[in-house]
Amino acid sequence: MNTGKYIFAQLLQFINRYEFEKCVSKYNGDHGTREFNCWNQFIQLFFGQLTARNSLRDICTCLKAHQNKLYHLGIRKRVNQSSISRANERRDWKIFADFGQYLIEQVRPMYADFPIPNIDLKNEVFALDSTTISLSLKLFSWAPGKYSRGAIKMHTLLDLRGSIPSFIMITDGKYHDSNILDVLVPVTGAIYLMDKAYIDFAALYHMHEMGSFFVSRAKTTMDYTVIEHNYNIDLRFGLRSDKTILLAGYKSSKLYPDPLRLVEYYDDQNDILLTFVSNNHEVSALEIAKLYRNRWQIETFFKWIKQNLTIKKLWGQSENAVNIHIWVAICTYLIVARVKHEMKSNLSIYEIVQILGISVFDKTPLNEILTEYQTNQNDKEQLDLFNN
Repeated sequence: MNTGKYIFAQLLQFINRYEFEKCVSKYNGDHGTREFNCWNQFIQLFFGQLTARNSLRDICTCLKAHQNKLYHLGIRKRVNQSSISRANERRDWKIFADFGQYLIEQVRPMYADFPIPNIDLKNEVFALDSTTISLSLKLFSWAPGKYSRGAIKMHTLLDLRGSIPSFIMITDGKYHDSNILDVLVPVTGAIYLMDKAYIDFAALYHMHEMGSFFVSRAKTTMDYTVIEHNYNIDLRFGLRSDKTILLAGYKSSKLYPDPLRLVEYYDDQNDILLTFVSNNHEVSALEIAKLYRNRWQIETFFKWIKQNLTIKKLWGQSENAVNIHIWVAICTYLIVARVKHEMKSNLSIYEIVQILGISVFDKTPLNEILTEYQTNQNDKEQLDLFNN
């Protein structure tokens, strides 16, 4: 079927252009354009992410060197750096954000049965966190950060079944993490894992009223009253206490009037006592600790995309261009995740990106190039998060 087609052209077959054009039409993205439309803009930026180009100039130089192959790659119009830069400045970033959200809705169900390490629960489990990208405040004046520096934050809600992002929001560096709780729509029965930066009792109580569960680190200054002790815990597994509490602070007790769960767990590897607060009174204390341990997956996700996609070196300076850049990177991750699932490849997403990045001009059928290599067991253990 794909005999004679370049790898890059085969990858484009996994992208629903009809859905992409619906996003373009919604924001009238191709108004006044002749040849370099939003689709050509997207696939050239997708090419840049897949091949880890550091700048728009690098993308244009690479495509120019292979201009006799561009038609067969699926790229109908090669343009210079200035044309792509202007498109990134002027075309609405929501086109790419909406298409990214479409890909999320398409890819997440593919990994719905993916197991979570040491967790035997049917609930949806999400990790919520943000990663910061430092910038020059002189060049990115719209993105203030801390300490007179520039920065942007990528707030992410990661579905731990498959490590697929279900929500992404890009803000300046001063945007407080807990404000994201006011934007999210809690899913009934889902479990949200977060660190103590997200302790906002008004927002957490709204989550509780919506039938969602949360597990977070407790702040050391939290004022509470113990109303019940659970003495049926096994100290051999690191548990130290399991209590039912009521908040005692004047303001916090009004914002969150219902009982909470407080679990203390000793991490012998790091020699630290961890205190978790949750509204889930159904699971065991040990499961609370194991759930929070899986929050590390979002840290691994951030590390992965920064190392394997072009995120830290941005291709534009305006807010619009930065949003397009990051959303195209997320779309690249989701497209590769879909390819992995549909090809039934045992390779990790990391390995697939590495192979595709150096094979875009190869004509090997995609299913062969992704199944012919055997995963090294040591690498598999290190990158277990992305192996399914």
